[in-house]
Amino acid sequence: MHFPETRKRILTLLADGQFHSGVELSEQLNISRSAIWKQLNFLKELGLKFSAVTGKGYRLDKPLELLNRPTISTALEASVAEQIKILHIHDTLASTNSFLLEQSEPTGAEICLAEYQSTGKGRRGRQWVSPFGGNIYLSILYQYDQGPAAVSGLSLAAGVAVIRALIKTGYDGVGLKWPNDIYWDQKKLGGILVEVRGDAEGPCTVVVGIGINVTLSDEDAVTIDQPWTDLKQINTVNPARNLLIATLINELIPIMANFEQAGINTLVDEWRQYDCMRGKQVTLSLGSEKINGIVYGIDDNGLINLQRADGEITAYASGEVTFHPEP
Repeated sequence: MHFPETRKRILTLLADGQFHSGVELSEQLNISRSAIWKQLNFLKELGLKFSAVTGKGYRLDKPLELLNRPTISTALEASVAEQIKILHIHDTLASTNSFLLEQSEPTGAEICLAEYQSTGKGRRGRQWVSPFGGNIYLSILYQYDQGPAAVSGLSLAAGVAVIRALIKTGYDGVGLKWPNDIYWDQKKLGGILVEVRGDAEGPCTVVVGIGINVTLSDEDAVTIDQPWTDLKQINTVNPARNLLIATLINELIPIMANFEQAGINTLVDEWRQYDCMRGKQVTLSLGSEKINGIVYGIDDNGLINLQRADGEITAYASGEVTFHPEP
């Protein structure tokens, strides 16, 4: 969904976090000052806090770097840009993954970005906290000739791409938590959700969703039930959201385009370099079963190796992993 033009323009004007007088806004938007106040009410609906000070005007309590198509497109590598059929950018959506899965006849790579998700999706049906304008909600659709089995391990490959992009944009010390979480200092920074549609033996459509906390407030994160962090905590300089998005796309598209032929095997060693779980005490949840053990990394097929209390090392293809608190 896209905002009406007046709302979009007033949000763009206020995004710098500076004061803008009612007169200035009225002249630039060509609406009355009373209409300005009515328009500002929608900021509250988005969860954006703003100040109104007599003699100064209005400003957002914190600046926003809004999604910007030209900035993203300019930073895309030529070989990547030519593979993208369409780049969707929305102000609000239920979910970027769901939007792409609903496309009737996708052909080629499609990308979807949103400033806000009302029902962002995490693993196992969880909701992904998605406040307006603060984080990255990115989904990429790709079609494969073979069935879902051919894209097994794609979430691990996408994790490698995300870490590459974060390192290139100045975020060191980030790591991967099997199977699809991005971590820093044992706190969750982001996540990956892969959804597949198609017949078991025939062509399939895959959407890789990436969520990264860029600037997440304590108030927005109140429902998160695990330790979390954001890019602002890693590097106090305001993160360049559009540049990071372009870098993520530059890393993800080649991996997705080549995955059906290359598989996960060519990326396993690199994934292991970013593994932030190896040697840690964890609990692996398989439905109602809880298995405690020490992580021994992943095998060549991307399965997690867990040493249980009896000393036996077993590989698992799925499950939810929880860190044990360290002393």
